[in-house]
Amino acid sequence: MKRFLFWMPFIALLLFLNGCKSKDVQSGTGKANIKEMHDFIASMQQHEAKFHSLSAKLNVDLQLPGKEMSSRMEMRLVKDSALQLSIQPLLGIEVFRIELNKDSIKIMDRINKRYVAEEYGSLKGQLRLDFNFYNLQALFINQLFVPGYKKTDSSLYKHFKLERKEWFTWLHTEDNTGLRYAFKADSEEKLLATQISDPAETYELAWNYGNFQTVASSYLFPCKMEVSFLKGESNQGNLDISYSRIQLDRPLNMDFTIPAKYKRITLAQIFKAITTR
Repeated sequence: MKRFLFWMPFIALLLFLNGCKSKDVQSGTGKANIKEMHDFIASMQQHEAKFHSLSAKLNVDLQLPGKEMSSRMEMRLVKDSALQLSIQPLLGIEVFRIELNKDSIKIMDRINKRYVAEEYGSLKGQLRLDFNFYNLQALFINQLFVPGYKKTDSSLYKHFKLERKEWFTWLHTEDNTGLRYAFKADSEEKLLATQISDPAETYELAWNYGNFQTVASSYLFPCKMEVSFLKGESNQGNLDISYSRIQLDRPLNMDFTIPAKYKRITLAQIFKAITTR
């Protein structure tokens, strides 16, 4: 069941199936960064975009063996509270809405008039993962994290091991279940990739960041994210996410009212339907 973690970014998108301001910012200077780990991590976090809420338009392309799907989306995030994705493949009409918050996941299927509402607590016995909402949020907003924790403050830097390869810096850590996490940064302390793998390295989720643009006058944000799911040497799927119309700290409507006539189903039913296709 651990592979469920690696499929998480794909699951919501499998249910159905311009641009940022300023110029593209290149990844690093080509010179090695020689800061000690504590200073390096602190500098990385200083560069992270600071905000309470974020909204954006997304173009998403999903490639699976023998299948390709694309959709437009709207993303709304109230930091450390809730992340919503509104899937609108045609003419801005919403067909699915997904919400992940601190305690639960909700999915509303407007086509089939059904929904999912499950607390993470009911899944932990099956999944045994330290990975949480705050960690998933960090993937979408290009931030470093310690698995299982809400925030990465200086007291948690000890969880990382630093490795340098040419002009890139890698920060390695593990969670209590043995899952391995590797964070790749350039010489300017920008986070370029997050990789998650199981102890046997059978499965790997690679979340890569690019096309860094200036938002809110001073912060760099990656307007291109490429997500890959690997099983051994085999690529099981790719997810390309392009951000546009990024807005910070604007009032957001986070309503998730489920119509009374909708039928409730389980996340396990969706996962089984997806993975057995």
